[in-house]
Amino acid sequence: MLRIILFGLICSFVNAQSANLETVSDDKLVNLITTEKYMVVFFTQKNCKACDNFENLITDLNKHFMHLLSAKVVKAIDSQLLRLYSTDKEPALVFFRHGVPLLYDGPLNDEEILTMFTENKEPTVKELTDDTFEHLTQASSGSTTGDWFVMFYGTDCLECVRMTARWEAVGAKLRQRVNVARIDKYTTGASTAKRFNIYKAPEFIFFRHGKMYRYQIPKYDINSFVSFAKEWYRNARVETVPTPGTVAYSLDDFVQTIANFLRKNPWMMKLGSITIGVFIIISVASKFRRKTELSQKKD
Repeated sequence: MLRIILFGLICSFVNAQSANLETVSDDKLVNLITTEKYMVVFFTQKNCKACDNFENLITDLNKHFMHLLSAKVVKAIDSQLLRLYSTDKEPALVFFRHGVPLLYDGPLNDEEILTMFTENKEPTVKELTDDTFEHLTQASSGSTTGDWFVMFYGTDCLECVRMTARWEAVGAKLRQRVNVARIDKYTTGASTAKRFNIYKAPEFIFFRHGKMYRYQIPKYDINSFVSFAKEWYRNARVETVPTPGTVAYSLDDFVQTIANFLRKNPWMMKLGSITIGVFIIISVASKFRRKTELSQKKD
């Protein structure tokens, strides 16, 4: 009988230990994000009662994450990486799908968390380009593809990078109601950005029934975006969506295109500087040679 009791106590201790979340450093977390197909990361900090309550819930959900999502679950304490995914402090919960983060923005409720993550096991935000924008959105015709909420971003824009997890959350909350997408204004979406007079990043436009509404609210939180797409867009100035190819290509546009290209390809600037330098040297040498030849002829 004593052996049975001892065996039960040992099993309970082992299960309790295995239930605890694995703590990882920032270096290991970066490696896991790039290698794990699905991963849930709990960002926490020391001496935080709200964090402890959140961690208890995540610990209880650990087996469900592994069973339903095939997701590895870890925690990061006082991580500097949290600033890439949330503007709020700890606690925070982020679900990575193939490296794409989804920030949980909801109550401390196990059913809410499981529902959001299981329904968005794959990234929700669609990636658009100049070639696919009009075909997929039908923005100018207002056809049957539905409403679209589009973020114009840049890969070297820090605020755009920090928007990724929140924008995925916006897509999750507007799921089956609004198509949420993004397009790179500097490279694959440069012509589309010019079409809609987008000159900085990030910028956001809501497309509905052949009309467009610019999101010009200073708040970049998830609930503000969701509210705008659901009803608040009616308070924004309505614009008619310009048809493709109707925007005049001015000298300023040409200069801006060159500037964007050089910004994305700094090596071209260096190559251009070297080429100009060589040209100047050759020109100076050629002039000096002609002067020398003329002097010799006069003599």
